[in-house]
Amino acid sequence: MQQPEYYVCLSALSACGSSSASDSSKGQVYYLNSKPEIVDQVKKLGEEYGKATGVKVNIDSATADNYESTLTSELSKSNAPTMFNVSSYPTFVKVKNYLLPLQGTAEYKLLTKEGKAAAMQQDGKTYSLPFVSEYVTTIYNKKILKNYCSKSYAVIKSTKDIKNFDTLSKVVKDMQKHKDDLGIKAGWATPGLDSSDSYRIGEHAVRIMIDGEYRAKNVKFSPTLTGKYVNNYKDFVDLQLQNNPTPAAQIAGKTVDDVMSEFSLGEVPFVQSGTWTNTQIDTSAINKNDIGVMPYWMGIPGEEKYGVGASHEMQWGINSKSPKQDQKATLAFIKWCVSSKEGKQIMSKDMGFSVPFTTFGANDQPTNNPIMTEALKLNKTKPVIPVPIVPSTQYSKTIADALTEYAQGTGKWSKVNDAIVNGWASEWQTVKQQIGSLPENGLE
Repeated sequence: MQQPEYYVCLSALSACGSSSASDSSKGQVYYLNSKPEIVDQVKKLGEEYGKATGVKVNIDSATADNYESTLTSELSKSNAPTMFNVSSYPTFVKVKNYLLPLQGTAEYKLLTKEGKAAAMQQDGKTYSLPFVSEYVTTIYNKKILKNYCSKSYAVIKSTKDIKNFDTLSKVVKDMQKHKDDLGIKAGWATPGLDSSDSYRIGEHAVRIMIDGEYRAKNVKFSPTLTGKYVNNYKDFVDLQLQNNPTPAAQIAGKTVDDVMSEFSLGEVPFVQSGTWTNTQIDTSAINKNDIGVMPYWMGIPGEEKYGVGASHEMQWGINSKSPKQDQKATLAFIKWCVSSKEGKQIMSKDMGFSVPFTTFGANDQPTNNPIMTEALKLNKTKPVIPVPIVPSTQYSKTIADALTEYAQGTGKWSKVNDAIVNGWASEWQTVKQQIGSLPENGLE
């Protein structure tokens, strides 16, 4: 279900919900979360920590569309969040004056090497703690693919034969052609362009394409793009638009729940998504053992050498303007989340996260998230693609709008190209004008 356009108070033990006795001398925690798909699990963290320590924990969640404005508003209040998510460079710079340097804390020292490298840094100081490694990937139904491979008309004998975009494209088109015999509705899930779902094709796939250009330039960030691989991205988009169950005129109204339902029910063999959508896949309809993953292939030279795309977009920041007692309480809460048996269970098993802290061992892997399990297997054989950051939510929205027109036949691809290439330069120029700087490292 699409999230409402306002932040929802999900207080575990605060005045926002039912009141509960707590020890005020221990300080308090107020966490503003930006990931709507883990609202229940975050609430559980607060509840369990409150029971264990008696510390007051307030947890609010804001939708992705309005998180930044909600955060800005909340930080200006007297009872501001003591911790919050920092999910982009522009957000980082805008709230930097509210961020406590963390490089000397015990919690920072618990980060893995990967986590420390991804943390927000400036002038030799670290201001955030990444709390999840997420992977963008093509998810597929092993059972459907196995059935397809058994057919005399199949263009592959095994899923292992799909090693690049060219083969993937042939398979999808052939499955579309034989959909009735295979008992499916289409060769690929709908590329939903509703605001709840447009991030998949309008942002994540774009980031993979941009990383390809970064690799060609041998840079970690560039404020301009040449559009070197925009045609590869177009091929990827067209593959989905031309081989999905939904008429073009209805794609703009398809939500992420609609699309993940298509996959869960076995109506399609492929869906472009990521590890975070574990909670949106109905495992009562699809056996988790039937879920597999592949990289985002678009035909970009050299992409076969890499696995899934890796993002550390979600990072915790501590409010430097909160009372010292509350800062201490908040850091203690974070340490509990990543080191206690209960906290690790919720973070990894319940949320399905790969958490970049050294406190998580082999027994703490998110076994309840088959997408993550499969992605981590792939990570052992191929290096991940570091996902580039984008300049703004407006950048992605403009691409999604152009894609909607293109999908419906009311707009040309040139408008999508313009949104990607010229929009990139324009939005980063705006960022520079507004905050006076650009990132040194544009990878998450």
